[in-house]
Amino acid sequence: MAKFLLTFAWVAASIAFMAFVAEPVSVKAQFAFAFGGCAAMIAIKWLGLRGPWRHVFLAIGTSIVLRYYYWRTTNTLPPFAEPLNFTAGVLLWAAEAYSGVMLAISLFVTADPIERPPPPIVADADLPTVDVYVPTYNEDPAMVAMTVAGALRMDYPAGKLKVFILDDGGTDQKCGQANEKAAAEARARRAELTQLAADLGAGYLTRAKNLHAKAGNMNSALAHTKGAIILVFDADHVPMREFLRHTAGHFVADPKLFLCQTPHCFSNPDPLEKNLGTFKSMPSENEMFYGIIQRGLDKWNAAFFCGSAALVRRKALEEVGGFSGISITEDCETALDLHARGWNSLYVDRPMISGLQPETFASFIGQRSRWARGMFQIFLLKNPLMKRGLSWAQRICYLSNMTFWFFPIFRLPFLVAPLLYIWFSMQIYVANTQEFIAYTALYMVANMLMQNYQFGKVRWTWVSELYEFVQSVYLSRGLLSVVLNPRKPTFNVTDKGQSLETDHLSELATPYFAIYAVLAASAVMVFWRWFTEPDANELLLVVGVWNAFNLLLAGAALGVVSERRTPRVDVDRKAEVALGPAIAECRIADVSYGGCRVLLPAGPQAQGLERGAQGVLRIVGRDGAVLPSVPVKVSNFRPEGGDLSVGFEFETMKLEQRLAVMDVMYEDMSALARWREGRQKQRGVWAGVAGFVRWGFVEPVRGWSYFIRHVRDLRAERAAARMAERAGATLAAQAAAAAASTAAAPSSPAPDIIRIPVAANAK
Repeated sequence: MAKFLLTFAWVAASIAFMAFVAEPVSVKAQFAFAFGGCAAMIAIKWLGLRGPWRHVFLAIGTSIVLRYYYWRTTNTLPPFAEPLNFTAGVLLWAAEAYSGVMLAISLFVTADPIERPPPPIVADADLPTVDVYVPTYNEDPAMVAMTVAGALRMDYPAGKLKVFILDDGGTDQKCGQANEKAAAEARARRAELTQLAADLGAGYLTRAKNLHAKAGNMNSALAHTKGAIILVFDADHVPMREFLRHTAGHFVADPKLFLCQTPHCFSNPDPLEKNLGTFKSMPSENEMFYGIIQRGLDKWNAAFFCGSAALVRRKALEEVGGFSGISITEDCETALDLHARGWNSLYVDRPMISGLQPETFASFIGQRSRWARGMFQIFLLKNPLMKRGLSWAQRICYLSNMTFWFFPIFRLPFLVAPLLYIWFSMQIYVANTQEFIAYTALYMVANMLMQNYQFGKVRWTWVSELYEFVQSVYLSRGLLSVVLNPRKPTFNVTDKGQSLETDHLSELATPYFAIYAVLAASAVMVFWRWFTEPDANELLLVVGVWNAFNLLLAGAALGVVSERRTPRVDVDRKAEVALGPAIAECRIADVSYGGCRVLLPAGPQAQGLERGAQGVLRIVGRDGAVLPSVPVKVSNFRPEGGDLSVGFEFETMKLEQRLAVMDVMYEDMSALARWREGRQKQRGVWAGVAGFVRWGFVEPVRGWSYFIRHVRDLRAERAAARMAERAGATLAAQAAAAAASTAAAPSSPAPDIIRIPVAANAK
């Protein structure tokens, strides 16, 4: 009875709420309601009211948003008698409707994120056995070694933890391919990783053919391993020592638990953070997902597998035939199948790995294109709304995960719509200035307030719009390819661990400069029409402001595609280096998987230093103890201040030596959570807007300077190529003339030597 009454109350309240939303009022009354609502939301946020006030805040914002959408649908579409305007108007309305649906789903998912308690304390004897999978395809073996070494040092009972390298770059198919060079590289990789596994004390597994990409690789390993729990780490995801102590116990507490997912935390910036210089101050893009959204999904038993830093129960996998491989996002697809079978999942919001993000804009787009295409594949082939076994809450959660990636399709109308009026006077949004302020402007304010209230600590104002804009240009084509053939997309490994030595334009930058040029020309057109067409001023003001926002967005994007050199992660660690008979104290300045740079005091120990010289680096640990010596080789050296900067390459290392390097590379891993939280400081709406506007004005200057330099370099290269071509043609002509002269000369027993003139610019 109580459940019936509660349901009845919700239905009645919803009907009353919708009736209020649809109530027609004057423009002044609407302005008063929306302005007052926004003021109330600001007061709730400013006063720091919590508990039920959170729902009051969201209810006020939702009422403003819904009143806008009702007005937008019933009052602003062009008349059907104007088919061109009507069609364009409906397309823009559809894009706005998509945004409204995504907002509604987002509110459902994140209205009340769950806080998970720590796992129960379980005796070592009762903990499940764990097999760690480190799938790899073409990643640097040094990177793989760090991840494997980190996995081997995790705190877990002896005999219950095994680590395996799953090598998909050294399969029988790869080693026996027709291309002999590629086959030789695959055989060499296979031999190197086999030896690496033996040196570290891990297992090595490969397979006959590269079928179903990462999912197929892990399914092949399932047949050769026996652990009750499968723990997956990407090749660049180095775990903290306590990883299993904070996760494995959950599987003992819940026998129906199939997944324990943890957040991905990265030690390097993505291209937007790197190129805009925000890595140390602004929360990363993934923190919104792992900090809020996954916790919201977890409330509805819908936290899903993210491909790495996650534990999966073998018994559950065997029930569905292993990791799903129909789509190229096997992680989400696998979770969908297992949730539909009645299995449970949970999310542990504790960062316990350090990974790498794509360094270049091109590799970033490649990664996101795979995610978008994979999610679209699942939507078409395994639509969660039609998936039997899911609760309605789970259906909505999975729909949220998949439909989010439709944004490249629906963002285009927002970019094009103002241009249609500016250049062609097409009226696809029928409203005057007063209506625009009362409905549209205050709807936008309410929307920003809701987003800031929910995500202010993990996402600054309009940063999501920037991320979506820079991806939309290239992801739209990928989504279209899935529509044409849902089973066609193939898995592509994301390039990571790259290093950019110079500032330059991304190879994908051209469309962004073209878009900026069109929007800038449109802004000029707005000013021209403002002074020459007084009758168009009212609507032109609205459209001009809209275009100005798009111009700021495109300007910030120019900064994103203007690649800065890769920043080095500075460290400061005592060490000793032995080169020949000399031993000298030094300080490690920076370190990577393949080597490090040390500062060596200038003096006798630097005499006779040469490239290729071999030596030993003795690293001092954080506790002052000397760690195992690491074999090194000199790669370069140069004066730096009063010291000598020496670059070393690491030679072949054993497990304890790789752990010594890891001690330097990840000396702050224990502080990952504090560092993550340190960036998650609440930033107000207007502070976020101000930062975004600054990007919009500053970054185009840097972007166009890169563009001009790029064009100048291209011209210089082409001029040099033409000169070389002309020089070659001159030499060929002179040689031909000399040969003709020789052929025409009379025979002689001792002919004279014919000298061929050499072009002045040839060497």
